[in-house]
Amino acid sequence: MIRRYHRILGLGVKNLLLHKARSFLTMLGIVFGVGSVIAMLAVGEGASREASRAIASLGSANIILESVEPPQDASRPQSENTARIPMWQRKYGLTRADRNRILRTIPDVIGVHAETERTDEVSSAATRRRVTIKGSHVHAPTVRNLHPVDGRFFNQIEYRNAAAVCVISPSLRRKLFPFGGAIGRSIRIEGDYYKVLGEFSPGADAPNTAGQPDADAATAAAREDVVYLPLSTARARVTSFRYSRTEYDTLVVRTTGPQSVAGVGEAVEALLSRNREQPDYRIIIPLELLAQARQTQRLFNVIIGSIAAISLLVGGIGIMNIMLATVTERTREIGIRRALGARRRDIISQFLAETVVISFAGGLLGILLGLVIPGLISGATGVPTVVTPVSVILSVVISVLIGIVFGIYPARRAAALDPIDALRH
Repeated sequence: MIRRYHRILGLGVKNLLLHKARSFLTMLGIVFGVGSVIAMLAVGEGASREASRAIASLGSANIILESVEPPQDASRPQSENTARIPMWQRKYGLTRADRNRILRTIPDVIGVHAETERTDEVSSAATRRRVTIKGSHVHAPTVRNLHPVDGRFFNQIEYRNAAAVCVISPSLRRKLFPFGGAIGRSIRIEGDYYKVLGEFSPGADAPNTAGQPDADAATAAAREDVVYLPLSTARARVTSFRYSRTEYDTLVVRTTGPQSVAGVGEAVEALLSRNREQPDYRIIIPLELLAQARQTQRLFNVIIGSIAAISLLVGGIGIMNIMLATVTERTREIGIRRALGARRRDIISQFLAETVVISFAGGLLGILLGLVIPGLISGATGVPTVVTPVSVILSVVISVLIGIVFGIYPARRAAALDPIDALRH
């Protein structure tokens, strides 16, 4: 049995090699179809993993609260005291009272991390940059998933004394100190000098839920170039922090675990809304964002599968069309084989072997193309791509199935020819 199939496959390969150009052009549909499937899945998987990594780095057991300026409603009555305060001086957002209420009244909360963020110019002896300055607490590395590169983070004593110290990101270190390390050196903010204690790689910031890109390249660069100051230092020394309209820009509520996130989120929402006339905050739950990202990825895979199915369908139709033309060309050969004793199933096996060889070879070439394209995309655009073994195996299986499905009709048509009429052809 094995020898029989080996002989059939050998004969199929031999017949295809008699028309190399036509066989190659026939399999191009499968090549591009399989290659596009692998490439699109690689882009989708890379984007999905990057989004999942960014969201997961926010903490699956965390709830993030952000200050948001409330909309101005002219029809809403204002108190006399509020009406006297200029618009640029009116306070909004999260406060110390909110932080204390959350800690005191909501179970399953193990801590609330406060942050304030501004954009300002930072300079060194070499250059100056517009960066993101974060006023933070000593436990920021744990809460914000900061990875130590060199040095250390500021400690509780430095925080309590509002010391002139800071921690910077690796990208900012490369720009401010291009020819050496930054530890022990100083940077300047608004005329004051701050000693660099360490270099920490920032985790992902809160995702842009509005789906809006950064305003320009400078803003995007500023989000990568980060200076971490003790919050006490920032409020005592930096003007933009001292006269800020918000007391806290962000509160990170740390819960006992992912199973507590939903209940704590509802409790926080109820607590904050009860003490406000207008909503001036936003709640971000990374665990829910992660679930949404995975659901979006599943939908994206369905769309990709549909597009790939169409491209592979076109390739299969091309194979069937060429094989039907081949049946017409080889009618006399089929008649001779039938006259010499070949059965119908032998004819079917021969033509099916040829279509499977075409589709399988096209699938292998498509895999090579699918492995090259993601690398080109990553190199040209910087978009991460991930080729999974599942996509490669699935592509080979589908290409073989296409050869079988679209080769059945030409094979059956060849086997159905009358031997005498075929010999007269």
